[in-house]
Amino acid sequence: MSIFEDRSWTSGDGLKLHFRDYRCVDSADDSGAAARAPVICIPGLTRNARDFEDLAPKLAQHRRVLCVDLRGRGDSDYARDPMTYVPTHYVTDIEALLAQEQIARFVSIGTSLGGLVTMLMAWADPSRIAGAVINDIGPEIEPAGLARIRDYVGQGRAFETWMHGAWALQESQAETYPDFDLGDWLRMAKRTMALGSGGRVAFDYDMNIADPIEAAPANAPAPDLWPAWHALGKAPLLLLRGERSDILAAHNAARMIDEAPGATLVTVPRVGHAPTLDEPVSVAAIEALLARVD
Repeated sequence: MSIFEDRSWTSGDGLKLHFRDYRCVDSADDSGAAARAPVICIPGLTRNARDFEDLAPKLAQHRRVLCVDLRGRGDSDYARDPMTYVPTHYVTDIEALLAQEQIARFVSIGTSLGGLVTMLMAWADPSRIAGAVINDIGPEIEPAGLARIRDYVGQGRAFETWMHGAWALQESQAETYPDFDLGDWLRMAKRTMALGSGGRVAFDYDMNIADPIEAAPANAPAPDLWPAWHALGKAPLLLLRGERSDILAAHNAARMIDEAPGATLVTVPRVGHAPTLDEPVSVAAIEALLARVD
């Protein structure tokens, strides 16, 4: 079995950042786990380490798993300068974690923004990436998906109860997860929200993460991130795409596979942006990827 310890590291600008550290306990595979490349799970824009609370224990049966709260999310400090809520700073933060934990090579599981951070880390130093799972993101992002993100991020809504939060998620994301029942929406609320000091339930991130997005001109040309994808090279790669995704187009996913010799594409049926990584097809694909790494 595995348990996690709440731990922290310090960013270059002095923020205390939180991660969950899952390690093998009382497992017959415990000795082998130490020799395997650890997994670092990096969540999406408004998400946190709790996104991986079902997946991480499964993976930690065979290796160490670290699930991070990026700056401004979950139990990590909020940034003093909101303009540091950008991928380059997240890369620097993760590099500080690697240095503290003396991790030379790792497998990255990155959802959406976490996938972009993974690609940028590979662009800076591909030798440290033992393998990667890129969850529903790519070098080119669909304009419709970007517009949807601009509309919701930083909207500081609060709810009277957890159930009200779950209903709000259902109302806004029913097309993304059409097969969710009320229990699924409540679980998502517990992952994405927190109980505030006033007794109301609110999204668990600094609303100022929207500032860099709002500051960027809507019609600004997108940076060319294909070199970042190519930097992942021949490492074992898994690209997950939600069948209903409005962020990663099917033709871009196909191009990504064509241009990465070590990549496999798995489409998660009846899911939009982004797969939760609880889906059986996602779990099986991730476990297969890790077997390739080993």
